[in-house]
Amino acid sequence: MKYKIVVILSLVLIAASCKNADVSNANAGASASAKRYPLKGTVVSVDKQNKTAKIEHEDIPGFMEAMTMDFPIHETWVWNDLTPGSEIQAELVVDNGAKDPFWLEKIGISAAPRPGQEPPPTGENAPQIGKAVPDIKLTDQDGKRFSLVDYRGKAVAVTFIYRECPLPEYCIKMSQNFSDAANRIALDPGLREKTRLVSVSFDPARDTPEKLRQYGQGYLGNAAKPDFSIWRLAVGTDKEVRALADFFGLKYEVDANDKAIINHSLVTAVIGPDGTVKKLLPGNRWTVDELVASLAQAAG
Repeated sequence: MKYKIVVILSLVLIAASCKNADVSNANAGASASAKRYPLKGTVVSVDKQNKTAKIEHEDIPGFMEAMTMDFPIHETWVWNDLTPGSEIQAELVVDNGAKDPFWLEKIGISAAPRPGQEPPPTGENAPQIGKAVPDIKLTDQDGKRFSLVDYRGKAVAVTFIYRECPLPEYCIKMSQNFSDAANRIALDPGLREKTRLVSVSFDPARDTPEKLRQYGQGYLGNAAKPDFSIWRLAVGTDKEVRALADFFGLKYEVDANDKAIINHSLVTAVIGPDGTVKKLLPGNRWTVDELVASLAQAAG
């Protein structure tokens, strides 16, 4: 049975690969009978005009074996970030009643090229490097207003998350890394004096300061008396958060089919005591050791 399913889907994919730009007008909605499967893989090539990507994916348990296929993607935000070599997690939707009989949605991207491929602009080569962070106001987990500009004199790492993100390798991993880094920094008097961490939510509709405080407590592991002096969680208005995200190159948008899901890229930046961006840590592959070392280097 699995072999028949693979053959059928392969034939559908062959037919789909012959489509032209009409795929951009495909109906993104799924019927009640649609089947959904988690997918993980690596981008082989991207066709922005037809809004398809060739993905070398892993086994999809209960549906099909690992292979390389062309997949339609309806979400417009991905085309600036989806590059050959990027690793993705997504949901494969199979719906024989839709204009596209299959497509990917709920995309999560980790821009990590294969060996030998030119990496995307990260580290010291990203266009934000050397630029001063904008004076955009945010509200922290205690309801206090502040700006990244207020951190002049300290090195600060900034990442972007949303509290209800379901992907363990994305927001959950970013928050675990930041909380682990905060606990490590707290034990080093020099780093405690010179470095800070900020996680900014891009879900202002649901991530209130109070909820962010509860979220942070869960990661810090001290519900009785959580210490947010090193790691701060923040949110702003949609306009404020969008402006800050645009500066750092973060892409995000609410999923068209599930308003509880926000499709997004990953951005973590290290800012120096002079208020300028010193480094961008790529995707989700950086470690707590690398983050702390980057902060220490930026702090001088």
